[in-house]
Amino acid sequence: MTLTVLGSMARIPTGHAARYLQQLCAHWKQRFQVEIGEARGVVRIPKDARDAGWPADGLIVLIAGVVDLEVRIDASCADQLEAMRSAVVRHLARFTLREAPLAIEWR
Repeated sequence: MTLTVLGSMARIPTGHAARYLQQLCAHWKQRFQVEIGEARGVVRIPKDARDAGWPADGLIVLIAGVVDLEVRIDASCADQLEAMRSAVVRHLARFTLREAPLAIEWR
């Protein structure tokens, strides 16, 4: 069986990318496998998160730049991709109240 990987990326303009990366990773570390550095974080979302039953685990890669936060998502199906995008948007909205709403355009 060949697994299809769907990808999506957004560059979110902000002067606080490193702070948001740290907050997102610290929050998700409570439930998921997270690797975190000063300017890069990787979050593995299990395929059975919230009883979803996706074909494979998903991956969120966060990269903090000087003027933006880059978010890359790898998912195993369209529903998982949309759920992960939505999770990123919801959590960023909670952590970025002073800058909200942030401009997030997925590609």
